Amino acid sequence: MTATDLDELIFVATTDIAARTKGRSMRLADFDERTSLGWVPANLGIGSLGHIVDDIPYGSTGDLRLKPDLSSLARVDGIPGRPPLNIVFADQVNTDGTPWESCPRTFLRETVDQLRTEFGITTRCSFEHEFVDRTASGDHHPFSLQAFRRAEPIGSQLMTVLDRAGLEPETWLPEYGRHQYEITVAPTDPLAAADRAILVRDIVYDLFEAHGREASFAPVIAPGESGNGVHVHFGLDDVDGNTLVFDQTRPGRLSRLAGSFAAGIVRHGPAMAALFAPLATSYLRLAPHNWSTARAFLGLQNREALLRICPTNEIDGRDPSRQLHFEFRGGDIGANPWILLGMILRAGMQGLRDELETPEIVVGELDLENTHADLAKLPRDLEQALEALKHDEVVSGWFSPAFLATYETVKRDEFASVQARSLAEQCEVYARVY
Repeated sequence: MTATDLDELIFVATTDIAARTKGRSMRLADFDERTSLGWVPANLGIGSLGHIVDDIPYGSTGDLRLKPDLSSLARVDGIPGRPPLNIVFADQVNTDGTPWESCPRTFLRETVDQLRTEFGITTRCSFEHEFVDRTASGDHHPFSLQAFRRAEPIGSQLMTVLDRAGLEPETWLPEYGRHQYEITVAPTDPLAAADRAILVRDIVYDLFEAHGREASFAPVIAPGESGNGVHVHFGLDDVDGNTLVFDQTRPGRLSRLAGSFAAGIVRHGPAMAALFAPLATSYLRLAPHNWSTARAFLGLQNREALLRICPTNEIDGRDPSRQLHFEFRGGDIGANPWILLGMILRAGMQGLRDELETPEIVVGELDLENTHADLAKLPRDLEQALEALKHDEVVSGWFSPAFLATYETVKRDEFASVQARSLAEQCEVYARVY
């Protein structure tokens, strides 16, 4: 480290039920591999609206430690007018170092270990974010060079900052919605992928604010507007990195194993909605004919599927077997990335345990009036989603009782608070928060 580096701070970070990045900072010069910082169990009860909700299992007593994972250490530099950001993600542990029952990052870590130990499966994942520039004015033509250039120099700076931070940005583009943009990064191991997802959104916020602009990832910015999703891409490999997804002889070119994995996600999708679409306005986005999803189904290259079989690039004889993978399209910015990815993988594992058959693969456009009328529906609102979670013993069994009780209390408090407002006001609340 240089003398300048030692004058910098480091932020020891976690992410909570509200999917907001929180933590404590300290001088980088004082940070080492034995560092941990104090934390409070009741912080889990801070919802999207910014207050600790009453009547949760965690009260004013008790203490935790934020234990940094040094492999997640990143340095963010190049945001105009801002000092460099050193950030490291932490697991929440008890004061003796044992895992805390309600740590979201530990939830994903244990999921990945279980996937490898029980099934010999590894995976590489990436998160794809959509967001809106709320301060932009004028016309916006989707995917156009003009919209791309109007965002400059932010777009170029964003790609540079992400690259320097080791996040491997892939594409940046003006999306379909009004003043909507999309940023994608390369796949990596699950824990690092979820860490990247958290960091990408905070870098976007920071960079736009530095330019006097406001970015919002909220699921719907205003009634009638296009939605912002957080899409999760993932494959399935053996421990040597060989694909377990591809089988040229089967429907969708999905192996029997991949089909069972997908079936678990589709079956438990409605119960997972409370956690992957956890905001009152999430359900404005999850609607038919919205390039989103309102049904739990597996679709071939279908952007209204909960789980999509993605296309492969076979130009110039490229091998499709290593490319074929899934995209989970139900999530939004309110979902904690560690929990979101952990749930997807746990649902897939349940499909393997139950030896489920590959679900119906919807090919072509949805026909909800006839052919596809019987596809399982996702909940219509957050309250219904919470009930579905409660009644699915498999999904609810993934979490500690204290976590579930805290989550339900926080979300019911939030739902009651925003439900009394008009849809426009609800959208505005979340647009400011996210």
